[in-house]
Amino acid sequence: MKKIFLTLITLLLVMSCGNNQGKSIDELISEGDLKAIRAKKSEISEQQKALEEEAKKLDSVIAKLGGEEKLPLVTTITAKNQSFVHYLELQGEVKTKQNVLIYPEMSGTLEKIYVKKGQRVSKGQLLAKIDDGGLSSQLEQLKTQAELNKTTFERQKRLWDQKIGSEIQYLQAKTNFEASENTVKQLESQLGKSTIRAPFNGILDDVIKDQGTVVSPGPGSEVFRIVNLSNMYIEVDVPETYLGQIAKGKEAVVYFPVLGDSVMTKIRETGNFINPSNRSFSIEIPVPNKNGLIKPNLTARVKLNDYTNANAILIPQSIISENASGEQYAYVSSEPNDKNEAVVTRSIIKTGKTQNGMIEVLSGIESGNQIINEGARTVKNGQKVKILK
Repeated sequence: MKKIFLTLITLLLVMSCGNNQGKSIDELISEGDLKAIRAKKSEISEQQKALEEEAKKLDSVIAKLGGEEKLPLVTTITAKNQSFVHYLELQGEVKTKQNVLIYPEMSGTLEKIYVKKGQRVSKGQLLAKIDDGGLSSQLEQLKTQAELNKTTFERQKRLWDQKIGSEIQYLQAKTNFEASENTVKQLESQLGKSTIRAPFNGILDDVIKDQGTVVSPGPGSEVFRIVNLSNMYIEVDVPETYLGQIAKGKEAVVYFPVLGDSVMTKIRETGNFINPSNRSFSIEIPVPNKNGLIKPNLTARVKLNDYTNANAILIPQSIISENASGEQYAYVSSEPNDKNEAVVTRSIIKTGKTQNGMIEVLSGIESGNQIINEGARTVKNGQKVKILK
């Protein structure tokens, strides 16, 4: 029907042009005047455009009067108050305060290794023994001499208590006994350095030296590495702008990308010093390690609760637009009629923090408002729309 209507308009246009100029198109063509033909074509094109615009207006009126108007299809979401917990996301690495290299305290040959790599050990457990170079034999001799000096001193003391013998003899016996006792203790302490023991409970992460190796105190003579995987933590640098929001006891979520696992924990300590190089302060977050999969230096993403609003209005960030003045806005729908038709209104809003694609609306939208969701980028202020259920 529309095509027929446009065809009739075109015929009328051609006839009108022919009458106005006094010459038909056939006459202009037969004369062969190119300039006149081009002028006639331009005149017809302009008039055709004007008529097509008028035809569009008529189509719109006909659609409205006939109930055939095509409205933009949109969906809506209902604004409502809900709890909003915002997290600051940072990156850190797992650490442990009990991750140490164990060095020998005396020189000698590594005579015996009693443990294996990966073995769980207890504090004070014997790990290895170094050849003492005859110190144990010397200690036995000194103990024998000390026992003799002790017996002599005890006898001399009994005589002295009975006023028998000289004071010099008593004091000399006492001095000899005390000196030999101190010598035994010193040698026992020195001999104790020939054994290597676990400084704390943990896992033997590495056996660095082989049995029979000559070792000595100092760098390069590490024998074992022991790690305590039950006392793990993450140290994170937080920008100083969050100094008032991040505090001890606040909730933290730690995610390990390699493991694909998260743990809930709380901030254990906050630093008291702002690092001038990056304007940040450090925090310490304990990490429970029940299954032993968390290792030192493992990368982690940390989410720290820095803001909470129990009655926030949240809308998708994707439906928000911005005008030339830099103001943000969203479209609010009126109450739909029985045909689900409504009128949209542009509402200037102020926004707060964002999380997972949702943004907090501080003003401009109230609880209960119907917000245009799908189709929000295509509608206009005051436009009539059809809401899809």
